[in-house]
Amino acid sequence: MNVNEVVNFVDKLVFDKTGKHLDDVQTAVVEGTWERKTYDDIAQECNVTKNHVGDVGAELWQLLSEILDEDIKKTNFRSTIERLKITSLPIIIQNNNKQNNNHTFHFGSQALDQYNNQDNNIHKSKSITHDLTLAPQIINFYNRNSELQTIYNWIFNQNTNLISILGLYGIGKTTLVKRFVDLHLDKFDVIIWRCLKYPKSLDLLIDDLLDVCQREVKKTIDDKLKQLFKLFREQRCLIILDDVQNIFVSGEFAGQYKTEYQDYQNFFSLMTRIEHQSSVILISEEKSTEMESLNQDLYPIQSLELSGLNNVDILHNIGLNKDETWLNLVNLYAGNPAYLKSIAISIKNIFDGKVSEFISENELVITKDMQSLFAEVFNKKISPIEQEIILSLSKFDQPVTREYLKANLKERLELSSTNFINGLESLQRRFLVKKITEDKILFDLFSVFREYVRIFCEK
Repeated sequence: MNVNEVVNFVDKLVFDKTGKHLDDVQTAVVEGTWERKTYDDIAQECNVTKNHVGDVGAELWQLLSEILDEDIKKTNFRSTIERLKITSLPIIIQNNNKQNNNHTFHFGSQALDQYNNQDNNIHKSKSITHDLTLAPQIINFYNRNSELQTIYNWIFNQNTNLISILGLYGIGKTTLVKRFVDLHLDKFDVIIWRCLKYPKSLDLLIDDLLDVCQREVKKTIDDKLKQLFKLFREQRCLIILDDVQNIFVSGEFAGQYKTEYQDYQNFFSLMTRIEHQSSVILISEEKSTEMESLNQDLYPIQSLELSGLNNVDILHNIGLNKDETWLNLVNLYAGNPAYLKSIAISIKNIFDGKVSEFISENELVITKDMQSLFAEVFNKKISPIEQEIILSLSKFDQPVTREYLKANLKERLELSSTNFINGLESLQRRFLVKKITEDKILFDLFSVFREYVRIFCEK
């Protein structure tokens, strides 16, 4: 029995009693209590006071006591749940081999037996198809509760049909979405996770989706789309497409579809124009036009751009000696979990895990893994115009205005306003350049990438 199953169960109990799902702090209280954390630890993770967490916990234990007809407290919550032997919701999970595994709650009290009977009656009328065979396993999850709540609100309160989770490699996009799925498995009739690292045509993808849902597949792409959207209307479906950037062209401005994947552009647009109750989540390092909308009231589209984590917890359990410089290390690598994991290996090998000694070097070290990643981006993914803009931006330690950047570029080449603006926007769509709004609008290069450019790309 894991913490996700416990959170799902408590959320369902509370929702059936009150009509409201657990909020961020309530979810953190359940998770933290299950993992034997103190209210102080939970408060720090949620960025709230310990007293607030205590008040939320007291109200939650009282509510659960009424629901379960048990005296629930923080001190006995885990032991009570374990005694009741809750395992999972009664769902049918379909894997690639089309073998179904049925899991049912087993409760230890009369109140829970009644609850289980009610729940089973609901699920007898409709099976739940979850194909998560290509979804990653989450080992650790840190400090993204507000982002989880945002996705929840978009899907369940605003019925947003197309959601993009965007950001740099390693920032935690896939982990965030998988965490959301784990917490809300029981709220969808269909969940299918697919990775586009080696993308297939939209035609074959729809064949796959319909096959998983045991629907007879029609012959033409138009008929298949009609089938798929009929399914989206009849059942609440969640389709996750990871690594979407692989259907875009390399060496040109961001978000342009490869010829063989043009149909995806039409599919993403249809998701927001046809009425239904389902959602597609796109996980990508690159944003396309279809991933954003100037008017969410007219088109149910939302994008969530992830930034780094300002949390030293991401350095736990990776072999580093804990000291007061951990936050310095997190800030140095912009809170990117993948970069921190990579540099942690070097710190263990060269500095015997002593972060303070590494920090005293006073240099942002670019590991071989980072070099390989950034070389792929600079040499293959971005356009020649973007390369020139990056080389100019890399000269500055501070954000600069658009006018100053363009003037500096003239020392390298003459760019038209069209190419300059399109190139700068494309770099923002790749999350390599960020816009800062102060008295003037400023632009800055992502810090770790800037250091790579200075060392390896200066001409």
